[in-house]
Amino acid sequence: MDDFTVGVVGLGLMGTSIATCLLAAGHPVVGVERDPLKRSTARRRTLAYLREMRAEGLVKGDPRHPLRYFAVAKEYAALADSQLVVESIVEDLKAKRKCLREIERFVSRDTVIGSNTSAIPPSLIQQGSKYPDRILGMHWAEPAHTTRFMEIICGKQTDLRYAQQAVAWARRWGKESSLLRHDVRGFITNRCMYALLREAFHLVESGYASVEDVDRSVRNDLGYWITFAGPFRFMDLTGIPAYRAVMKDLLPDLSCSKKVPRLIDRLVKSGARGVANAKGFYAYTPRQAKRWEKAFLKFSYKIRALAQKYPEDVGG
Repeated sequence: MDDFTVGVVGLGLMGTSIATCLLAAGHPVVGVERDPLKRSTARRRTLAYLREMRAEGLVKGDPRHPLRYFAVAKEYAALADSQLVVESIVEDLKAKRKCLREIERFVSRDTVIGSNTSAIPPSLIQQGSKYPDRILGMHWAEPAHTTRFMEIICGKQTDLRYAQQAVAWARRWGKESSLLRHDVRGFITNRCMYALLREAFHLVESGYASVEDVDRSVRNDLGYWITFAGPFRFMDLTGIPAYRAVMKDLLPDLSCSKKVPRLIDRLVKSGARGVANAKGFYAYTPRQAKRWEKAFLKFSYKIRALAQKYPEDVGG
């Protein structure tokens, strides 16, 4: 563990997973968390992740070894020696701006600050910062310690050199990262995914198909190929002209609603959080919800192993 120190602010589900990824890659990690319960359980949760990675062959040796290089603190001053700080608090612009101002009080001028956000443009997060050129978006996927996905997003004031450095670091963490030189709300994957989700809700709410039917079709079609190839590669593989012909007739017929779908609105208002509280689009017993959580994590490891057998550029 002789690499540079990375700070992680926020040790909830995502922050702990990010810290695990960084520890597994050889970084000493300083975690900052204000919630005393999350702070007291962070090392135990991280060790559980490291043990899973060891069982899957992603960590060699005793998983307790990297944990020795994981410090957990309450105060931002603990970040002073960090070369990179990853902010991973709630997805709220005001909270993120406040957090980044606190980080800037204690880190050096050259410390890169990455905001883990799935939709907020970094240009908005940068506003009011002391050195906005070193602030960028860093979109991780859950679980961060197993997935290969990452988006590095430049805000209007981000120096491209910092973003390119982040891309190089991400490669060492086992990520196949994408670089967005200009920010746009939702970035790449969420803009594509939420377009799909909107159409899925439209099909269900309009009575064309059930939740189960939509899941079944998407899983066995998109889910069959999308780990191997993104949409543009898939069109190359399966014949481009057919897609143009379908687009001409289909695109005008797709839902373009700007409203939150009624179905998800009702669920959220009822308190549903999915398997986290055994209440979602599907009915779960607490035992079934836990089994789905474990199955998803196991699948994440297996799909990572499968995808790594097929390189990003098979012709390279």
